[in-house]
Amino acid sequence: MEQENQTHVSDFILLGLSEETKMQPLLFGLFLSMYLITFIGNLLIILAFVTDSHLHTPMYIFLSNLSFVDICFTSTTVPKMLLNIRMQSKVITYEGCLSQMYFFMCFGQLENFLLTVMAYDRFVAICHPLQYTIIMNPKLCGLLLLISWLLSVLDSLLHDLMILRLSFCTELEIPHFFCDLNQVVQLACSDTSLNELVMYFATGLLGVIPITGIFFSYSKVVSSILKISSARSKYKAFSTCGSHVSVVFLFYGTFVGIYLSSAATQNSRKTAIASVMYTVATPMLNPFIYSLRNKDIKQALKKLI
Repeated sequence: MEQENQTHVSDFILLGLSEETKMQPLLFGLFLSMYLITFIGNLLIILAFVTDSHLHTPMYIFLSNLSFVDICFTSTTVPKMLLNIRMQSKVITYEGCLSQMYFFMCFGQLENFLLTVMAYDRFVAICHPLQYTIIMNPKLCGLLLLISWLLSVLDSLLHDLMILRLSFCTELEIPHFFCDLNQVVQLACSDTSLNELVMYFATGLLGVIPITGIFFSYSKVVSSILKISSARSKYKAFSTCGSHVSVVFLFYGTFVGIYLSSAATQNSRKTAIASVMYTVATPMLNPFIYSLRNKDIKQALKKLI
């Protein structure tokens, strides 16, 4: 049977989290509240870093970058969803879908790299405290951030260019509240084997390696902490890493769990609902996790407020 080939697609349809009319005002209020909390919470972290010179250390440089990325990461999906609910429209243009995918993958991958860099920072601080200022110098910090941004931009650009080679048929409904790369590739009526190969390769290279680096860093950190004789020093060392470990498990745990469950089930709508955890909930919770047990940030926020 001859496929209806539409290389130049004009629009996609985002089915969202629910098609029930009564649920739309509730979803609008819920996601607007979560977005505002995410934006304000992460913005306060950034302002605290900028205004307090005591926070101008590698740990807080990376944290302020993470807060900026969290704002951008959430802003790629939630505002469009809120606009669609408000306008009672599910349409997103082809160009808008490509742009959303690009920035979503870029900031998502950047968060992945930043969490890895922050794990390395904690490794140096705990395992090599006397050499910390020498190793984590401004030049290395800038280089790590530059590499993280560069790899994220190139990875996202590669996936977007791979989408441009695909042809799409008449069925252009995406069972999600944003343009997810996997969902868009599944809508193509041309051969997607090369796209899938690139996706698997990129996930393995840019996903597994950072996770391995994080686990390696914290295995060394735990080993060093256990050798400390003072209980007070042990508690202080654990507390400096506790917030970051919580964020790591929250981000990777929800991300991996969702994609494993999506592979086991054919219900795309349930996967879309579950993806709210890493797309919206995790960026919202990060400022609270980092500020609740951090005296330096608490003092900086008090001065700021």
